[in-house]
Amino acid sequence: LAKLLDMSVADLNAKLKDEEKNFVWLKRQVDEPVAKQIAELKIAGIYQRREYKRKYPEGAAAAHVVGFTNVENKGIEGAELSFDKALIGRAGSRRVIKDRLGRVVEEVGDEVPPVDGQDIQLSIDSKVQFFAYQKLRDAVTTHKAKSGSVVVLDSQTGEVLAMANYPSYDPGDRADLSGPQLRNRALTDTFEPGSTMKPITVGMALDAGKVTPKTLINTSPGSYQLDKFTIRDTHNYGTLTVEGVIQKSSNVGALKIAQRLTPHLMWDTYTALGYGQKPELMFPGAAIGRVRPWKSWKPVEQATMAYGYGLSASLFQMAHSYTAFAHDGEVIQATLRKVPEGTSVHGVKVFTEPTAREIRHMLQMAAGPGGTGQRAQTVGYSVGGKSGTARKQVGKGYASGKYRAWFTGMAPIDKPRIIVAVMVDEPSNGEFYGGAVAAPVFSEVVQQTLRLMGVQPDMAVKPEIVNNNNVEESF
Repeated sequence: LAKLLDMSVADLNAKLKDEEKNFVWLKRQVDEPVAKQIAELKIAGIYQRREYKRKYPEGAAAAHVVGFTNVENKGIEGAELSFDKALIGRAGSRRVIKDRLGRVVEEVGDEVPPVDGQDIQLSIDSKVQFFAYQKLRDAVTTHKAKSGSVVVLDSQTGEVLAMANYPSYDPGDRADLSGPQLRNRALTDTFEPGSTMKPITVGMALDAGKVTPKTLINTSPGSYQLDKFTIRDTHNYGTLTVEGVIQKSSNVGALKIAQRLTPHLMWDTYTALGYGQKPELMFPGAAIGRVRPWKSWKPVEQATMAYGYGLSASLFQMAHSYTAFAHDGEVIQATLRKVPEGTSVHGVKVFTEPTAREIRHMLQMAAGPGGTGQRAQTVGYSVGGKSGTARKQVGKGYASGKYRAWFTGMAPIDKPRIIVAVMVDEPSNGEFYGGAVAAPVFSEVVQQTLRLMGVQPDMAVKPEIVNNNNVEESF
């Protein structure tokens, strides 16, 4: 019996020692073939009871989103936990008086009828989820990275179409799970978002009338001294237009644009986009991130925030903030539940519509020839996005040779249908820039997702669209 239950004889005896109990569970949710073998032993006092057990057909690909239940069918991770109360319903009840034989002799209260659990339809598209997981897994393996995450949002409805992490786990086999395996890193892990913030800085300046797309910014000599700190670009780009600052990912250009803004305006915009705020997405453990109160900012902190250092956010928050560019200036609420077809979705106005269009154009330049994200280009579809590379924080400093690489963007660029964000943690096989490591994953996920959604290509297919001579982004 112990062998069939995958237990030691000592453990089995320990379960049977308590003589005060009328019964004891030996093991729950035993597979049917094993249960049949135990029944054939015909051991006196050993009984079986059939019970339901959750099946997770999407396996590791969707494990961090769906989560799992315990043996009592109570949700303890993921959507199973988030929507547990709605799924489980409520038992009915009535108050009665019984005689000593247990027979009901009097009703003493109103009967409370049971309430069935709700049917919950997630927004996740299983095909998009599986494909995104596969491409992320391939990238983490190829670049010998520590881990990776990918988020796919419907930019018009706010629906989460995919949210995957690698490594993952099999929710149907949880014998050797550890805490790190269970983390939905796309939601729980925060880091400095780096160059992803540069389009937000430019968007603020455009709306405030401080710059135009063609305003010239002198970035020479490729560095800038502020207080005791030197802020650098990877190259001396000389004089750039504001468009060029995004295309070349110039830190110096971004900070000079930010110097024309007030800390209060920047803080208001960051918080309106969801940075430093609790995500409205109903999910356990979703990180808030960190944006310090604007009154405490020093000039160098305002400058570094312009290019994404000095604040922290999750990959999901980065993807969600870009709905403001994709949805004509409105940041819309993200959801894990299916939005009924035909629902009109409105959000909070953060940027004007012309500014959102201008930023999309700049993101297209950044993902095009001469930009840092050339490998994000996608056959048949126009794309725009921003690559990022950041040194990993260690204590109060930064680790040498350890990076996070990511790419956040949207497609098609004129009327975006999806936003895709990809992050690869600690690539260690040579390449480590976001444009080289994360952008190709973005490209593959965008192409497959738009095809599955039935979105018609908006660009002529060319034999060769990618120039592998990437422009290195500043970090």
